[in-house]
Amino acid sequence: MGNSPQTDEPAAEKRPEEEARPSEEPAQPTEETRRAEPAPSKRRRLLRRLALAVPLILLVPLLTALTVLRVNYMGDPADGTFTRGKDALWLGHAWVDGRKKDADVTALAARLKRTGIRDLYVHAGPLEHDGTLPASAYPNARWFLAAVHREMPGIRVQAWLGDVLASEGSGGMRLESAPTRAAVVRSTREILAAGFEGAHFDLEPLHSDDADYLTLLDALHAVTAARGVPLSVAAHQIDPLPGLHTARGTLTGHPKWWSQRFFGQVARRVDQIALMSYDTMQPLESTYGGYVAQQTSLALEVTPQTTDLLMGLPFYHQKGFGHWEHAETVAGAVRGVRLGLSRTDADRRNFGVAAYVDFAAQEEDWQAYQDGWVR
Repeated sequence: MGNSPQTDEPAAEKRPEEEARPSEEPAQPTEETRRAEPAPSKRRRLLRRLALAVPLILLVPLLTALTVLRVNYMGDPADGTFTRGKDALWLGHAWVDGRKKDADVTALAARLKRTGIRDLYVHAGPLEHDGTLPASAYPNARWFLAAVHREMPGIRVQAWLGDVLASEGSGGMRLESAPTRAAVVRSTREILAAGFEGAHFDLEPLHSDDADYLTLLDALHAVTAARGVPLSVAAHQIDPLPGLHTARGTLTGHPKWWSQRFFGQVARRVDQIALMSYDTMQPLESTYGGYVAQQTSLALEVTPQTTDLLMGLPFYHQKGFGHWEHAETVAGAVRGVRLGLSRTDADRRNFGVAAYVDFAAQEEDWQAYQDGWVR
């Protein structure tokens, strides 16, 4: 009995690796289980996919645009694309309200002596919302005008007038009001009678295709032409892409740009137009310079040969999303201006730059202007 075979063999012991191995492949979800999957789980998966897709959708066009602007900054400006002696400088209110003295005028004259600056836009406003301008706003105007004529013969002093428009809010000047426009015209007559040698207007935010603004310019130009002095304006930037001002206006309520067509309509009604080519939101000096080159070309295409076109230079240092001072440099702007001028109308005589603004300028700004544009 002891050597007889076992009829019931004991179960074989499992090796450790066999215990760890699954007995079968996990079941794949069937159509029924998919349908039974809770809706929140499906939504979570969709949101995760969108979180990945949306940045890519936004990033690709942005990178493309920056690349195009960087390429636009490449190349060499044409020979001779330097100052034509038609540059301008925006001056703060201190020059006409009593804060500045003779010594300040002497220092300014020394600063401007070997530059291309011909016009000074001195802040003599702002206008009241109803278009009026009290003489008390510029009590030392006659002193400043006499001092400039004495120290800087050949340089014109224009009255810089402006106001906030009610185009994006309840407060501000309303150009659709005929009495308001008439008051602006009267104020212009008064300030020219005080001795100013031109009127420079900066009304913001001014939306593209504003017919009331064009009507105002027609009336203002009749006044300045009768006195033989220039009418000049500060102008918004031009659509980098056609219709961009419309799209931005729909999304944000602030269109920012003008159409190229409207820029041309304004340019034909004035003697000088200064494009404010700063506050561009550009992150790099190269893309900023490429943007200025594009703006210069767009403006040249629609500005009459008889109108002075001035491109703005950022003589100020302010940190913010609209203006990154490490990117918006005078050197970058000047190179961009020269590239745009070279590619579009290198021989244009009625052309220059306008520096904004005297009280915020640093030595490096003046040096970059001198080295890059005046030579």
